[in-house]
Amino acid sequence: MDVAYTLARAALISPLHFGVKWAIDGVAEIPASGPVILASNHISYLDPLALAYVANRRRRRVRFLAKEELFEKRGLGMILRGMQQIPVRRGTADAGGSLDVAVRDLLKGQCVGVFPEGTISPDLEPMRGKSGTARLAAASGIPVTPIGLWGLHRVMSKGRKPEWRWRAPEIAVIGKAVLIETNEDIHEATDRIMEAICGCVRRARVIFQKEVVQDDDCWWARPAETAVLRTSRPEQPR
Repeated sequence: MDVAYTLARAALISPLHFGVKWAIDGVAEIPASGPVILASNHISYLDPLALAYVANRRRRRVRFLAKEELFEKRGLGMILRGMQQIPVRRGTADAGGSLDVAVRDLLKGQCVGVFPEGTISPDLEPMRGKSGTARLAAASGIPVTPIGLWGLHRVMSKGRKPEWRWRAPEIAVIGKAVLIETNEDIHEATDRIMEAICGCVRRARVIFQKEVVQDDDCWWARPAETAVLRTSRPEQPR
């Protein structure tokens, strides 16, 4: 993992240092050592790299839980396997095995990264969280450190043509860790994690608005107040 991660960092993460204008708030909330779960909103294909960059500021290497389909792509799959990232077999009986692997890594003192929404948000607002992150936190006893990312969706997001912008602003806000109790209701736990992430996203948008002048085609702009919780609780029958 060390060699593969070092090569990937040089090829993919290092350019973000020079090509992106960073504003990182609360980086000290990420422990410099010991187990940690990093959980972020998801609005850009570049979010894993952004999260890895932020963690690298604390000299942490992130093992991501990523959908298995990514491991099947030529080139990318080889990189992910070389870096020992964790495939998630969504919708199968083996999905729980990914959490077991992540728990073992956490108990070894590693840093695990997750996107609780499970996919890129089509409207850029925080989506309803899936329960996997809360289950991971409950099983491992490790608190979840929430992160709000905002900015690189202007460069590469779902359904949009990639458009590189030199020194494009990227905001990362890291919040206080959220402790999940072992016997806590899974929907309540998931909502608490997503509410913390929403708070970080709101703060990130406020900072972002100070960095960017909106133009006529500001599809990427969202006000801070629209980053609100969408509960994971099942709808009650009427």
